Amino acid sequence: MIKRDKVYLGVVGIFSIGFFVYSISSILLPFIVAFIAAYFLNPAAHRIQKLGLSRTMATGIITSSFFIVTISIAIFLAPVFYDQFLTFLHTIPTYITYINGNIVPEFTNILKRIDPHALDKAKDSIGDASGYTLKVLGSIAANLLTSGMAVLNLISLTFIAPIVTFYILRDWDKILKKINSWLPPKYAKVIRKQANEIDGILAGYIRGQTHVCFIVGTYYAVALTIAGLEFSLLIGFATGILLFIPYVGTLFGFAVAMLVAFFQFGDLQNLVVVASVFLVGQVLEGVFLTPNLVGNKVQLHPAWIMFGLLAGGAMFGFTGVLVAVPVTAVVGVLIRAFIREYLENGSGKNGRILQN
Repeated sequence: MIKRDKVYLGVVGIFSIGFFVYSISSILLPFIVAFIAAYFLNPAAHRIQKLGLSRTMATGIITSSFFIVTISIAIFLAPVFYDQFLTFLHTIPTYITYINGNIVPEFTNILKRIDPHALDKAKDSIGDASGYTLKVLGSIAANLLTSGMAVLNLISLTFIAPIVTFYILRDWDKILKKINSWLPPKYAKVIRKQANEIDGILAGYIRGQTHVCFIVGTYYAVALTIAGLEFSLLIGFATGILLFIPYVGTLFGFAVAMLVAFFQFGDLQNLVVVASVFLVGQVLEGVFLTPNLVGNKVQLHPAWIMFGLLAGGAMFGFTGVLVAVPVTAVVGVLIRAFIREYLENGSGKNGRILQN
């Protein structure tokens, strides 16, 4: 009876914590950014400590350097991105006019030859898809305005996140030691094993993939600029950022770049040049960067990552996207641990899980 009461209490506690987190999700962004930054910078802080500096000094150097560089890059690139983004928005009507005047009539004639009623069906399908797309885009825009782009969150990211990062990074080892002391002795060894596995996966994916995104995004921005493509910085860095979502970044960047190149140049030679940029980028990412920076031990299936990102975005907006990969990694590790335990013990000689 006591054991069952503990289980009930644990379930209620988990749901209560989940509801509380969901209720305050609108203010969590700077704290989540601070925690991710501290996790990302912790190895560098350890290396600086080995030079003889205190943890506080090492943390101050790392934190200030990281945020100064990050804010400086943002200040330098933000006007360029903003200008290219506005220009791109103003250019979209031109693209739409050309498509409606040249491509749509050809497509309509093909449909009429195949099936006289196909055009009506296509219009209905496009109407339904457009309505759903506008609804989704409106939801994303609302999430961005309320959780990612609001003035309050921008201020908190600029001023609060660095301070919180400093304190978390300074006390990182103390926090881990305190959490370790709370572990129930009976399960401490198992929990530490799973925690180490989770840390290995997160370190391999988040730190490695961040480097991949930055390097590949920089490559695309520079290469497309050299190729003379309009909106090259916007397309290049957007492609690099979206590489966190498997396949989506490359497909998005390639499609947008080829579309812009088609309207800007209108000849096969320049289309081949832009396509070659993405071909080289794929080789750079898949053959050199990902195997060396991310490795093959991440154990995060692309479909699982995509599901986690979409689920996190749907539930918590931009904040959910930030925590999606860590959460999916934790859930994946726990599921694999349960399956291993079940296969080794549940169906083995003692049948411990089945008996319990």
